[in-house]
Amino acid sequence: MELRQLRYFLAVAEELNFGRAAERLLIAGPSLSQQIKTLERDLGVRLFDRDRRSVSLTPAGTALLPYTRSLLERADDLQRRARRLGGSEPVRLGYVNWLPADLTARASAVAQLHIDAWVAPSHAQAARVADGSLDLAVCWVRNEDLERHGLRARLIGADRLYAVTTGSDPSGVGAQDTVVLLDDDTTSWSSWNVYAEQLAHDTGARTVRISDGGVTGPAFFDHVRRGRRPVVNSPKGQTTPLPPDLVQRPVIAPKIYWTWSLVWRSSEVRAAVLAVVDTLTDGVGDLGIHAPDAWLPDGDPYKR
Repeated sequence: MELRQLRYFLAVAEELNFGRAAERLLIAGPSLSQQIKTLERDLGVRLFDRDRRSVSLTPAGTALLPYTRSLLERADDLQRRARRLGGSEPVRLGYVNWLPADLTARASAVAQLHIDAWVAPSHAQAARVADGSLDLAVCWVRNEDLERHGLRARLIGADRLYAVTTGSDPSGVGAQDTVVLLDDDTTSWSSWNVYAEQLAHDTGARTVRISDGGVTGPAFFDHVRRGRRPVVNSPKGQTTPLPPDLVQRPVIAPKIYWTWSLVWRSSEVRAAVLAVVDTLTDGVGDLGIHAPDAWLPDGDPYKR
């Protein structure tokens, strides 16, 4: 049983609607439903009666609700006291292009989180944590980066990368039949170039060197149109809508993953920073990166 599950129980009990409770908690509806089922299993009682039209508290749920409120109020008071003891300085977090959808909601329970407005490449954000410009960063790192900068890391997210090609065939494409772009601008694309070169070495994917910033954006689509092979999309381009003449194809044999780490200084002792680390990485899970047909580059902190 976890405090966040009790918060979920309270929200559903107050809304008596899983959809509204999920919106209030900033989580997906199926995830909320699963967490409530897990809490019910751990407690050994059913908390809600539910059907397609209504949700209501069971007698057990009604009896436990005031105790849950009291426990959460005491937990919130403990967190407030801890924040006062730790000082009022906000925890500064930087990122590249991806953050967990529920980051602010989760972190606000344990610290005053400030998300830095300077969006920079992974290697730059890791260096900023090392020099004290940031307390935390969500970025891509290797073991050698952690050792060089004196950082620690935990898995916070992962993207399964896909390829883009002309036509309308959405079927999977083998990694050996794809192209990966290497950009001459190493200031911006250092991490991606390292990843792409390792991918090509391990899988037989073809590399194409460019100098027009076409790893993402309209220039990327132009490279796809000019080539004969599907081109692997970088994490920065994963959520960009495709033009109608192009199609997304999953990369298979192997499935290729890009990991996102939450990094902090190994010497960090401030309770607020460490509490944010624990809160944001709690329950992250495997994310598919350890499947038998998954690929991670050498040096990835989570490669087995």
